[in-house]
Amino acid sequence: MRKIFTACALLFCFVTSAQDFSLFKKQEYNESGKMLLYRILYPENYDKSKKYPLVLFLHGSGERGSDNEIQLTHGGKLFLADSNREKFPCFVLFPQCPTDSSWGSVKVDRTKTPLSFSFDYTMPQTWAMKAVIDLTQHIASTESVDKSRIYISGLSMGGFGTFEAVYRYPKLFAVAMPICGGGDTVHYNRRVKKIPFWIFHGDADAVVNVENSRAMVRTLESLHVRVKYSEYPGVNHNSWDNAFAEPTYLSWMFSHKK
Repeated sequence: MRKIFTACALLFCFVTSAQDFSLFKKQEYNESGKMLLYRILYPENYDKSKKYPLVLFLHGSGERGSDNEIQLTHGGKLFLADSNREKFPCFVLFPQCPTDSSWGSVKVDRTKTPLSFSFDYTMPQTWAMKAVIDLTQHIASTESVDKSRIYISGLSMGGFGTFEAVYRYPKLFAVAMPICGGGDTVHYNRRVKKIPFWIFHGDADAVVNVENSRAMVRTLESLHVRVKYSEYPGVNHNSWDNAFAEPTYLSWMFSHKK
């Protein structure tokens, strides 16, 4: 037993030391008497005389109210690669969804597999949604951010939040990249502004049914929104691994501006 424990401990140390996310600075944002924790990565060789894009990532419900370093091992590591730090200098924002809220206005029926979700964008937005948008706008106003190049991506609950954030704040984002999520296909509309989407999902997802993403693709296409869709055969709820491995994930994102 001791040998097994030692081996596991060594493996844990190796994995954690190999993933150094210290460049993502831990911060606090206070809004309406409540605190929102977040992590932020600043552009390499940050020059305040220049303007930089801002990328907003929304994590999944499994990381609600906990330290979101797990999420950093997904999308965050893209921006820590030396080549990407040099090629895509930007701000990267990872807010922490509190335990008492969620990004989107969605009800979850946990008695079903995959889980059953119902969306209603006529409901008031959650505190977490409002807080993260306020935080994004705060960063955009206080740092040297190119406001024509604010991007949003999210996985699972964060994928739901990505669709809803664009719905509620259509003038804020230049591109949206939701992963294994979905949204309100009844109330969704793009009356104000149309931005491009790239949607990702695995067809073997036993948590969030792939039909959530397929339905959103159909809705966006009916609204004449530019939408790309990548569906991975045999891939489960970890489809973000495939999405973040897409060779053009970052270049496609950064090629757009409002």
